[in-house]
This record gives sequence, C-alpha cells and structure tokens, in this order.
Amino acid sequence: MRNDLTLDWPKEGLRRVPYEIYARDDVYAQERERIFEGPVWNFLCLEVELPSPGDYRATFVGDMPVIVARNRDGTIHAFENRCLHRGAMLCLKPGSSKEITCVYHNWTYDLTGKLTGVAFQRGVNGKGGMPPDFSIAGRHLRALHVTIFAGLVFGTFSDDTPPIEAYLGPEISMRIRRVMAKPIKLMGGVSQYLHSNWKIYADNLRDSYHASLLHMFFTTFKLNRLSMQGGIIVSENGGNHVSYSKMATDTNVDYDTATLRAKQEDFGLEDQTMLAGRDEFGDGITLQILTVFPGFIMHQIQNSLAVRQILPKGVDETELNWTYFGFDDDDAAMRDLRLRQTNLVGPGGYISMEDGAVVNFVQRTLPGGMGDASIVEMGGAGTASQDTRVTESAVRGFWRTYRDRMGI
Repeated sequence: MRNDLTLDWPKEGLRRVPYEIYARDDVYAQERERIFEGPVWNFLCLEVELPSPGDYRATFVGDMPVIVARNRDGTIHAFENRCLHRGAMLCLKPGSSKEITCVYHNWTYDLTGKLTGVAFQRGVNGKGGMPPDFSIAGRHLRALHVTIFAGLVFGTFSDDTPPIEAYLGPEISMRIRRVMAKPIKLMGGVSQYLHSNWKIYADNLRDSYHASLLHMFFTTFKLNRLSMQGGIIVSENGGNHVSYSKMATDTNVDYDTATLRAKQEDFGLEDQTMLAGRDEFGDGITLQILTVFPGFIMHQIQNSLAVRQILPKGVDETELNWTYFGFDDDDAAMRDLRLRQTNLVGPGGYISMEDGAVVNFVQRTLPGGMGDASIVEMGGAGTASQDTRVTESAVRGFWRTYRDRMGI
C-alpha cells in the first residue's frame, strides 16, 4: 500500500486474501477515504423512495451519515447529514418539508444542503448572537454528485468517478435494466446487524458455489443447484458481478449421489405455494444476484425482488438494509406471491439466514489468523466471466477492484 499503511499481501495475488484485511483499524480508516469517499458510486436509495418534492431520507455512505432529498424543482440531491454548527446529525428518519432543521440549535438548510438560517444570529435584545462578519452565504453541507440509473440513486464524493454506465459496465447495466424495466412499487424493508467486517459479506455475495452447500432450502427444494444452467458475469474492472441460474434445467442430473449437508430428505413445507413462480422476465432465469462495488446488491429469487445496502459500522460490525419491491402493475396474485417469497430472504429468511451466521463464523476466527490467508482458487486464478457457478472469479474480481482503490 502507499507509505502511510503497510500490509503484506501474499505473493499468490488474488488467489489469497490475508485475514488481517478484515480486522485492522488502520485498514478500516483508509477504506473510508479511499473507497467510500473515493471514485466509486455508492447506492443511496431507490428513486421511488422520494416520490414528491420535499421528500428526504437518511442513509449512509460507508459509515458517514448522508441525507438524500428531492428539491422543490424535482431534482435529487445528497449531502452530509451533519450540522455545520456543532456537528449534530440533522435527520434520523424519512420526512417531507421545505427545509431541514437541526434539532440541537435550529440551524436550517434547504433541500440542496445550503444553509438558510441561524437561530438568534443577531442575538436577543441586541445582546449576544453571531459576530457581525458572520454570514450564511456560501455555507453548504458537504455535497455528493448524484446520478440516477434505472430508478436507483447513486452518489459519489469524488470528481473522478466515471459516468455510471461506464462504472457498471454494459453487461451489469443490462442486467439491472432487466429487473428495473417497469415502474416499481415499494413493499417494505428491514435492517439487520452482522457481527462481521463488511468485506466478509461482500465476499459471501460473490461466492456463487456456496449456495448448494450452505443453504438447505435451496438444494432440498431445487431452487438453486450448481447443476442448473447458469453462470457468472464479472465486469471488466472486476468489482461488479451477476450470478444467475435457471430452475429445472438439471432434471437429468443424479444429484442424489452427492453427499451434502444441505440436502435433507425429511425437510418439507406445509405450504408449497411459496415455491411457485412466474417467469415474469421471459428468459427462464429464476435466480439473479447482482452486486456493484462497494456495497450494492440487487436480487431476484423466484419473484422476490429486493435491493440491499452494505454499510460498515466498524471493523467488525456491518448494517445490512433490505428494501423489497414489486411493480405498479402487479395483480393481486403476484403481490401475494411476492409477499410469500419475502420469507426466503432477510435476517430470518429460509435461505439467507445462514449467511448472517456464517460471516460471523469467519469473523470469530480472525484473532488467531493474522498471519494466514484464505484460499480463493475455485475456477482458476482470474476474474473473467464463466458459464459455471463453481467458481470464485467474482470474489477475485472484488479484491482486484479493492486493491486498486486502496493502492495495494
């Protein structure tokens, strides 16, 4: 790394990841500057979450609190959620107003982040107040550049971030548009805390072959198995990826010969309707997991649609936000199906609850592993797209982009 941070990466390169990268406070501090405040596009929210002028919501870029707001002219702005006066957080929850007021000392800002008023600026009865040379003119909360792509709102602090489609790459852009092809309708959301470093979950999302090994529900009910048709798409820069599969395309495979912890013959459902689905995109793909570096995820699992947001909260804590959605033109049967399939994912989801546990299993071993590294060689040594999911090419792609941003 650059001379203010030393870390010895194993000579095998992307085929190894040193465990200390998940555990060091100095690495975490540099990630804030070089990644989350660097030339990357951070997912902020869905555009539909700000339906009307005056609407705003609180979110984060990394661990920095941020406000996203729709101004009176309809444009969307994002800026740091920290009062210029004494540093108090301005917003804690969504709202709608013509201005944002700090609860601490009532300094006010418009919906672009510009300071518009200071309570008691001239004092009371000619006494106290701000100095005569103090002016609110030109004072603005630290702003992000904002872009909207297919209904997704992204922000960056850097002037050097490429345009969003160049950042995503053509194949990732196409796969986002595939899902976001129609006006969407919010269905709800949930937040959970993971007791692990944020990068362990980023690894997990790009690890396409663990699903048939870890997730009992996937394998038992034949929703996602490695013998199905599918593959991995990795963007040219490595940081963004798609994993996809098509259900019921492996009917001639003798999967029963495999001995897997996740395969259980005595595991069943009283209500089988959760397994039903519609091919609403017309391509037979029943599972698509898509990531954008550093912390955005979009999933389609059957007809369950959601975006996720990875937010670091310290070297060993991560907040994971889930926002579920459907489409404006969903009929009643589809809305009911989406709600049922929401049980597949989230903190207690039949599929994803194991992910929340296993990332902590990794975190808990770190104190004894500071001199060691994980092995990332499934599918070879590169980061290219592959027509199989028995690969860690997307994991290596993540570390390729991470190393580039961190100067390794």
